[in-house]
Amino acid sequence: MMSAVKSILVRISVFLEISFDTRLVWAQPDDMKLDDVAIKFEALGNPTRLKIYRALVRAGEAGMPVGRLQEQLKIAPSTLSHHLKTLIAAGLIRQEREATTLNCHANYDVMRSLMGYMVSECCADAVELKDSRTAA
Repeated sequence: MMSAVKSILVRISVFLEISFDTRLVWAQPDDMKLDDVAIKFEALGNPTRLKIYRALVRAGEAGMPVGRLQEQLKIAPSTLSHHLKTLIAAGLIRQEREATTLNCHANYDVMRSLMGYMVSECCADAVELKDSRTAA
């Protein structure tokens, strides 16, 4: 089971182009409900929003100013604003104003909870499948 979990974590790490301590993923999923998880995955299901989220995850705790995010991803300001609102509503990112700069930050606690939710279910039914094959 642990090898399957590690495989999942490696794939996610490669996809997001980040490395993370696997101990962090095992944070309790904070009683995340299926509907909450679905909303977060739906928000990430759009390629543009996924690029935005990935850039913010890669930016680290310091986050990234909206202007730099717009330049880096080559997204029109109105389009970026629309997608940021969706990610904020899903709880995946947050914005903070620092003087005249609006900074965006990935919400790492939510990311860890989402990952924990998925990983906690990994291979949960594997024993039952093995038992059913031997019973047949």
